[in-house]
Amino acid sequence: MGNGHLAFVVQKHRATSLHYDFRLEIGGVMPSWSIPKGPTLDSTVKRLALPTTDHAMEYRHFEGVIPNGEYGAGPVMIWDEGTYNPEVEIGKGIRKEIKARDEAEKIAAKSLKDGNLKFQLYGKKLSGSFALVRTMGFAGRKEAWLLIKHADKFCKEGYDAKDYDFSAVSGKPMDDI
Repeated sequence: MGNGHLAFVVQKHRATSLHYDFRLEIGGVMPSWSIPKGPTLDSTVKRLALPTTDHAMEYRHFEGVIPNGEYGAGPVMIWDEGTYNPEVEIGKGIRKEIKARDEAEKIAAKSLKDGNLKFQLYGKKLSGSFALVRTMGFAGRKEAWLLIKHADKFCKEGYDAKDYDFSAVSGKPMDDI
């Protein structure tokens, strides 16, 4: 992505349980969060986002079935994909997008480490300003995050990822993958 934008992907994954894997390009890999209910464009709803292992950049293109017996066995759909730019807060509720790739990489890495990553998504289904915020762990987990949609022109009250159950790449529903 030489234009300065960093890549993101959301892969819907039916493994042990159905969830959405949200992945952002940071430092040449894709840190990932499992979002059980899927991302939303409703700014009144916060989504639980549980950190998972970083994935290789190439994995963002995977749509298909992970064979039985392998970790994460089950179908994987590219639910959404696109680019993103990190944002920095320059005033109360006022954010500036970081578009220069070198600076964007540094800001994204630092924000991830600090546990408060703000970003602008340019996806096929998800657009606008979001934040991933680290919270205190719960239910025996040492770390949990929240995916939060900032109020902007892309908000859609009542938005539910399940209502958009088709691949952003092939157009296929989960059952056809």
